[in-house]
Amino acid sequence: MRILIALLSGGLFGAGLLISGMTDTTKVQGWLDVFGQWDPTLAFVMGGAIIPMAVAWQLTRGRKPLAGGNFPAPPKPEIDRRLVLGSTLFGAGWGLAGLCPGPSIASLSFGGLPGLIFVLAMGAGMLIAPPLKARLDRMVPAE
Repeated sequence: MRILIALLSGGLFGAGLLISGMTDTTKVQGWLDVFGQWDPTLAFVMGGAIIPMAVAWQLTRGRKPLAGGNFPAPPKPEIDRRLVLGSTLFGAGWGLAGLCPGPSIASLSFGGLPGLIFVLAMGAGMLIAPPLKARLDRMVPAE
């Protein structure tokens, strides 16, 4: 049952990425170009993700997932150096490449070599992040 739910959810997510234009790097870069040819249309994509997720968090209180296990707890709204540094790096990568993790995976089917290089670099970043975080935390403890 979990695999079927994951397959349906992933298919819905991928279709949404394609239909919304999130896999088009020029569209994403246009969204980020607030001082130039700004394209505000991706605000609807973000709202289309944030609003249902906010409703879903409210509906899951006191319930169990259909496929078993537990829902994760909502994250704590803490702004610390890890959040600021991580979001800065994420945003820089998003702005330079015009892709974030979900669309980059979707772009593997049509993005050619640049899409593959981005996904490999993203994977390398994900692999080095935990040991780098541990090292930074030893040097300067988190607030």
